[in-house]
Amino acid sequence: MARRTVTTAATFAATAALLLTACGGGDDSSPDDIKGADKGSSSPSASASKADADQPDLSLPKSVDLVFDFDKPSDAKHAAALANAQNYIRAMYHGIVAQDPNDPAYQYYSGDQAAQYVKSQIQEWVKGGWTPTGTEKYYDEDISTLSGGKRVLVNFCSNQAKIYGKEIKTGKVLYTKESLDSYQKFSLLMVPSSGSPQVWKAQVIQVTGKAKECQA
Repeated sequence: MARRTVTTAATFAATAALLLTACGGGDDSSPDDIKGADKGSSSPSASASKADADQPDLSLPKSVDLVFDFDKPSDAKHAAALANAQNYIRAMYHGIVAQDPNDPAYQYYSGDQAAQYVKSQIQEWVKGGWTPTGTEKYYDEDISTLSGGKRVLVNFCSNQAKIYGKEIKTGKVLYTKESLDSYQKFSLLMVPSSGSPQVWKAQVIQVTGKAKECQA
């Protein structure tokens, strides 16, 4: 994927587009790994599971609804990677809502470039004085095995047409109309945690905006 820069605060204010459309992959990703993936099968819907007692709080206000329309893979590693990829997205929103660039939730489910990506997104939201509101949908997951099963690449689409930024001070919702800008393609390189085999962490994230393949 081509490198994309993080959306600036000025652009956000003008368009009310979520910063999650920006790509955080770029030079930190491993193109050879992504291109050399062995395709895995995916087959319903897995909600995030509590991997252990140390799992951080991922709760979100009722005004923020993340809908994951995924099928549960038959492969155990794929299922764990997909479930924790969802947790990574939830953790990102948790940090944005909390307005905390050092929120422990995303740090639990990510490392390296993927953690830096979330931190940068939270910082932009804090700087702009925004919080999210609405519903974001995720779908069309595709899961690949890398490095003999030691790493898993999770791809999926998102539709952000119904989730908006809201000014914290005024409560004003920055509505936008659905367009190609509403559709993104996420790619997450997931690796198992050394502390718990059921916890897979996002190591690299790439997000491509205006993803035509995600537009129904």
